[in-house]
Amino acid sequence: MAGALDRQVGSSDFSDPWSYLELERKANQQRVRPNELNVLPINLSTNSTVVSPGVEEDADVSKHVGPSVSIATLIAEHLLSHPFVVLRRQCQVHHNSKANHTLAITLVPVIVRLHKNQGFTTLWKGLGSSLLIKGMSLAIEDLLSKVTPWPKEITWHSSLKTLSQHILLKSVSLAFMTPFYSASLVETVQSDIASEKPGVFDVFKGGMFRLVRWGTPQKGRMLPVWALIFPTVVCGLLRYLLKVVVQNVASRAIHLRNRFKQEKRGALHKDIISKASNEEIENTSSFIGSLSADVICYPLETILHRLYLQGTRTIVDNLDSGMGVIPILTNYEGMVDCYESTISQEGVLGLYKGFGALVFQYAVQWAVIKLTKFFVTEISILLKSNSKVRRVPPDQELLMDAQPSVKTPQTKNLSSSFYAENNPPYYSFSYPSITPM
Repeated sequence: MAGALDRQVGSSDFSDPWSYLELERKANQQRVRPNELNVLPINLSTNSTVVSPGVEEDADVSKHVGPSVSIATLIAEHLLSHPFVVLRRQCQVHHNSKANHTLAITLVPVIVRLHKNQGFTTLWKGLGSSLLIKGMSLAIEDLLSKVTPWPKEITWHSSLKTLSQHILLKSVSLAFMTPFYSASLVETVQSDIASEKPGVFDVFKGGMFRLVRWGTPQKGRMLPVWALIFPTVVCGLLRYLLKVVVQNVASRAIHLRNRFKQEKRGALHKDIISKASNEEIENTSSFIGSLSADVICYPLETILHRLYLQGTRTIVDNLDSGMGVIPILTNYEGMVDCYESTISQEGVLGLYKGFGALVFQYAVQWAVIKLTKFFVTEISILLKSNSKVRRVPPDQELLMDAQPSVKTPQTKNLSSSFYAENNPPYYSFSYPSITPM
């Protein structure tokens, strides 16, 4: 129809405008016009979901990030970091080693050689006993808190009496666990190629053996348990108190930093101290506290491990080259003698042997935490974006699809404005396709 009109218009003489209007009138008679449009208004507020971006989305994402990071931290701290704990302890007890391994990079070729010569499991020895000892320590503390008035946990608002009782509980627990710590250390550092693999409950057997023979002379150069209790309690309490103090200071600092950021944006969000945010902050502050405590107590831990291993006839891997084994033979009389002998024979760096393994350990933990947070955040945002589709009822969708569109026909070879001013628009409908159920 439009093509016929164009041909007629293109071949007509526009000197007579009435002839053009006659042609237009005839063409309009053949066009279909809607006489009535029964279009109902669409209520977008009914059964529709509109999610606005902002801090609410951050709060929803944090609900998933906090628990995920907590689980990842637990796995990284007790499982993934164990190979580096093995390396660190083997370096600490090797008093005649040539390499101190205070830098993490020096341990890389050693790890490669150990895996090549002894297999992948060589750095996972003693994992079972370590987990059992940690669980046993928690059970002892829980038992003491129930049979005595000593509290298992404290806060910043606790009284001096409560704090003293809590420290007493920790001291008794550390003293009781001393022989079991010693037995667990032996299983962790002994070489697989020169020693029999211990059973699951051998750590309890070795611990009870040293606990029963409390003050009697031990075989060889092994120190009695009572000589190990004092350094164990001192090292354990110092590490615990440092971790608690640094953790609380870091937690307060992170809270203040987040509050400052919110105030800088112009408003303080109501969820700034939500449960999810607090959980994430506590995970970060706990990591900082553990790292600080381990770094500060590292020399004392080196002395303690050497005292534990003395007289046990333990053979460890040679970490100077990563090949072969060496026996541990020492003759320390106590904590002070061990410190003086280490300083005089090995220097100050002798107290920090294997420090590179500690760096590796916390680097792996930090990487696991960051990667877990990144992936959980990205997945949460992706799922959130997929759920932000506006939902409209089916009847309203039909009405939205049936809205008319206004079109103006295009005319060829026409440059006069007379046609554009007098040519009325026509309407066309696009009805939705309905698929039978």
